[in-house]
Amino acid sequence: MLDSADRILRGGDGSIREVAAVRYGSDPAQKLEMFLPADADAAKGPLPIIVFIHGGGWRSGDPHDYRFMARALAPQGYAVVLAGYRLYPKAQYPGMLEDGAAALRWVADHAGPLGGDPRRVVLMGHSAGAYNAVMLGLDKRWLAARSLDADALRGVVGLSGPYDFYPFESEATKLSFGKAPNPEETQPVVHARAGGPPLLLVHGTADTRVRPRNSVELARTMTRAGAPTQAVLIDGVTHEGLIMLFARPFSHDPRAIDAVLPFLAKVTASPAVQATGG
Repeated sequence: MLDSADRILRGGDGSIREVAAVRYGSDPAQKLEMFLPADADAAKGPLPIIVFIHGGGWRSGDPHDYRFMARALAPQGYAVVLAGYRLYPKAQYPGMLEDGAAALRWVADHAGPLGGDPRRVVLMGHSAGAYNAVMLGLDKRWLAARSLDADALRGVVGLSGPYDFYPFESEATKLSFGKAPNPEETQPVVHARAGGPPLLLVHGTADTRVRPRNSVELARTMTRAGAPTQAVLIDGVTHEGLIMLFARPFSHDPRAIDAVLPFLAKVTASPAVQATGG
């Protein structure tokens, strides 16, 4: 419904162009869609890539329903990949992370000829998807299993994400994480470290589903580890309300996208030309 409303109010999909809709694995949920700005000019070079991972408590959600994120972000000069992953009961931890790594492997192998720059990738997610994105950036073993380096990611954006939720109390976390052999290791806050991709953590102060302390505590722990990180708290915004701010029915409130766009521009800027000695 939200995506349909966004599409209608934007006058259709004229601002974006779909360049891929593929499966990166054998399960129907292991799929992704890739979009470019409609006016993308290959002569100007490949675009930085935002890989967005949807939420849904690791039990629901489909990337197709988040095309409004492509409409919001691609016209700003980005290739946008909407990545799905196996959901409970087909998968539990670490299945969602293995799938995220597999999707990034596809991006590394195939996004270049489609107009994206695999050297400039930012992970972004909402709710459960924010957990997936942040864990892939902090716990290096999942990308390493796909011969990828988490430290090569340009950045990670977490929207309303759970990063410090052990012991497991909610039904969603018990179902998806309850069988983990080392449950403490499932927590992003445990993997806080310096030297990894920069993080942007955005949370609504009225979020009662995933409390803002998740972002606040991870930012503090990252900063103590030597990676200064800020939690951006948006006053009065709920859990669902934060992602809704990216869709046209609610985008009259620009606080969410105004927090995200400067971060994206900064971390995806092409590296400066290095001086050489003579």
